[in-house]
Amino acid sequence: MDCKTAHDLLPLYFDGELDRATSRELETHLDGCAECRAALIELDALRRSLRSDAPRYPAPTALRERIQMQIPRPAADRARRIRSVWLPIAASLVLAFAAGAMLTSIWNTSNRSGESTARQTQNQIVRDLFASHWRALAATSPVDVVSTDRHTVKPWFAGKVAQAPVVQDFADQGFALVGGRVDYVGTQRVPVLVYRHGQHLIDVFVIAQTDSAAIGTRMQLQGYTLDKVALGDESAAVVSDMDQAELSRFAQLLAAVK
Repeated sequence: MDCKTAHDLLPLYFDGELDRATSRELETHLDGCAECRAALIELDALRRSLRSDAPRYPAPTALRERIQMQIPRPAADRARRIRSVWLPIAASLVLAFAAGAMLTSIWNTSNRSGESTARQTQNQIVRDLFASHWRALAATSPVDVVSTDRHTVKPWFAGKVAQAPVVQDFADQGFALVGGRVDYVGTQRVPVLVYRHGQHLIDVFVIAQTDSAAIGTRMQLQGYTLDKVALGDESAAVVSDMDQAELSRFAQLLAAVK
């Protein structure tokens, strides 16, 4: 991807309107292009400035009342919902970008210091896992298939990934299955099981044993945790902002899956 294409896509990326494949391609470009990274930061700063610093003039009461009478109630409710979710979406995208830049900086440092290819692979996998989770938080929906029924979610993966993962709902234990999606880790398409615990969204990436071995120990970044876990007999990684006690309890439930 060249800089001109990247600049055209930045507003769509910022608003969460790009598909995952295009988002990934753009993020790869951003990792190596300081100019485009700066443009994304400037875009975020501009929107924040417009929201906080732009002059506002109150409408006359009579005009306000006439306008409100002409607005259908569903549209007004929808407008309020849009305003309420816009800032979290923007924050998630900028957070994902910032984390990508941070992990890329680590990757570049590894190159300069002559560290092993294995370390570089670990950095790339970690970056992909965090970035995928934050893109899901920013998207209209964090799943491609919405269902609390494991018998619906598991067959949905057939033909989309090499092997459909084992799927289990833990709603009775407080971790409800939301659905699933397909994402990328390294060069591999991987299934992602999505759960919800209270206000926390949990991504379970079912990954290859080699990728799992590359991750190493638990990692934390910007308040989010990446933890290597077992999903029954399969290797997996969990990304969430849950506290450590709840994350450990969830990991035990995953490991017990048959």
